[in-house]
Amino acid sequence: MSILATQSSGVGIGMSVLWIVIMFVALYFMMIRPQQKETKKKNAMLADLAVGDTVLTTSGFYGMVIDINDDTIIVEFGNNKNCRIPMQKAAVSMVEKPEDAAE
Repeated sequence: MSILATQSSGVGIGMSVLWIVIMFVALYFMMIRPQQKETKKKNAMLADLAVGDTVLTTSGFYGMVIDINDDTIIVEFGNNKNCRIPMQKAAVSMVEKPEDAAE
């Protein structure tokens, strides 16, 4: 009788492990993978950034890129040509190319 009880508890542990694995796989496809895709998309957007592009910053300001360095860009805000602010590339949340604006 004890052999039968040991086998049934082994099946219960196996099912528990199977459910844990299924939960981790679901977690990966629902949370981790979409975040990785979004990061790749943002990195591609920042790599494609060029002088003359209109950008939206994470703080909500629109401006035009006038210079690009390694990790920083200089953005000109508004109609006042004296308002030029250096900022990190990571602060850019959206890029609009000049040819997109003409359409």
